[in-house]
Parts: sequence; structure tokens; C-alpha cells
Amino acid sequence: MIYILSDKKVNGATNLPTLQINFIKQNINFSFYDALIFTSKNALYALNDLYDDSWKTIPAYAIAPKTASIVEDFGGDLKFTGVTNHGDLFAKELIPLLQDKKVLYLRGSKVVSSLVETLNNNGIVCDETIVYESTCKLYKNKPLLKKYSIFIFSSPSTIECFLKNFKWDDSFKAISIGKTTAKYFPKYIKYVISDTTSLESCVKKALEF
Repeated sequence: MIYILSDKKVNGATNLPTLQINFIKQNINFSFYDALIFTSKNALYALNDLYDDSWKTIPAYAIAPKTASIVEDFGGDLKFTGVTNHGDLFAKELIPLLQDKKVLYLRGSKVVSSLVETLNNNGIVCDETIVYESTCKLYKNKPLLKKYSIFIFSSPSTIECFLKNFKWDDSFKAISIGKTTAKYFPKYIKYVISDTTSLESCVKKALEF
């Protein structure tokens, strides 16, 4: 059995959400900024749900194709899609593109990259605003997990919240969506890193076992 620890559906996998996403309304004047930075689809869902359309006129820079496609789906002004798919490396991709600009990074309450610091240290004024938060979903009636199941972890929070609900069995296998998430596994969990940072790639890797 292959489990994705979110509600994102991918053929060949079963959903076992471990996170709850709560959107946060902030007082943002988008006209102050020359560009918007997105590293998460949830930030875009928060904007689409709680904010007016003024953000759609500001050039958007997305970390990966999946995030970029949501910018376009919502009518945003997509200017750049990252190639590396990792927060710290994405920041380096942005440095030559955003010189002397004032930009806003729209993010969740927890981040694991130094994107803002990197940009501010390289001639770019980068503000950050939290527009969503992730909390652990706690199961009252926990599903029985089959031995030899494969679990796909898409963020450090999915690791934390999974282990709040379930005990890791030695027969289980773990797949990390990327290198940053992989750093947060406890030592007793052996993992494999997906070839690219998408859930589809994670499922493809799981099917190789």
C-alpha cells in the first residue's frame, strides 16, 4: 500500500492526510511590491480564498511547475518558474531576476529555507507575510496501517504529524519529496528521495520497490 500524507490525489496511492491548513487574512497592500514569490500552492489558495484580485497584477515567481500552474489557473501574472525546486537554490535563481526590486514572499507559518535572508543579502528588498498555517490532524479512530506500506512525506510537517498519530514499523518504507524534507527524518527511519519534487514522482519511485 502506498500512502500520500495529504489530500492530493495521485493514481496508485491512497490518501492519509496528516495536516490541516488554515488560511490567514493579513492587511497587505500589494501595490507596494514589484514581485510576489510563491513556494507553496497553499499560499495561492489562501490569496484566492481571502483576498481581492489586486495580487494578480503583480509579477509572480513560482518555485516549481505545479505552483506556477496554479498562479496561471487563478489568473496571476506568472513571470518565472524555478528549475531547482528547492527553496535555497530557488533563492539563488531569483537573485539576478529581482535586483533592486521590492518583493513579497507569501508563505506558511513554518519555513525551512533561508530564501528571505538570501535575497535581502543580495540587493533585493524582500518582505515576508504568513498567509496560512499548518497544524497536525489528529486521528481519533486511527486506520490500521498494513506492514510493508510505503509512505510519501512532502514536508517536514508531514513527518512530525505522522509520528504524532502512528508508530513507525520496521517494515515500512519512506519516500521524501526532496532533500530539505529528508533532513527531518529521525535516525531510525530509512528513506529514499524522489527524483523530482512532485508527488507524482514520489509515487513513481514507490512503485519501483
